[in-house]
Amino acid sequence: MGRILLVEDELKVADAVSAGLRAEGYDVVQERTGEGGFFRASTETFDIILLDLGLPDRDGLEILSALRGNGMKEPVLIMTARDAVEDRVAGLDAGADDYMIKPFSFAELLARVRALIRRGAPTPGRLRAGDLVLDLLARTAQRAGRPLDLTVREFQVLECLMRHQGHVVTRENLRREIWQEAGHLVSADNVIDVHVGRLRKKIDGDQRISLIHTVRAVGFMLSERPGEENVARTTRTTSLD
Repeated sequence: MGRILLVEDELKVADAVSAGLRAEGYDVVQERTGEGGFFRASTETFDIILLDLGLPDRDGLEILSALRGNGMKEPVLIMTARDAVEDRVAGLDAGADDYMIKPFSFAELLARVRALIRRGAPTPGRLRAGDLVLDLLARTAQRAGRPLDLTVREFQVLECLMRHQGHVVTRENLRREIWQEAGHLVSADNVIDVHVGRLRKKIDGDQRISLIHTVRAVGFMLSERPGEENVARTTRTTSLD
């Protein structure tokens, strides 16, 4: 149904909200520090972020302002005990999409989460991974707002990786999906590696966060999580059949 980042340091509140959302079918990732929440929101993709303000190590408003300044587009719902009008104004001005005062009813929280996720639903015909956007109708790609000049093959490889982001796509998968070749494994693998290498330079060359990762002796993965190139051979692969 959706992936949610919950940044909340109060254990009782965090566990109650997480349990309720998971019971509704949501995938919930919990962080109890501001730094942890900032790192998760900067390196992973979520459908919505639930953010407390009174965090022990870094204030939620500071985190929100920094994330928006870095170009993060995900909807953010602030959950806080700060109930003054000026606090609400400050939260909304910092980039929040909604603001809830503790204590609140879970039913209302759930309704607001559903509304914000619907509002932030991806545009039909587009694939997105962080600041990388692939427009399937216009056959264009851009990262951080900068257009990418891709060949037909590079576009096809990127589309395949983005459709299965977070999972390993093997060279055999790419061969069947794009090159549709059988046999000649060594030469075919070399061709695939060359195309992926060129694609990686165009997408990740000057970026702080790399999106295309090599999984040794297996294939490739498109993911916002750092260090995916060290994923073991036991990583679940994607079937494109």
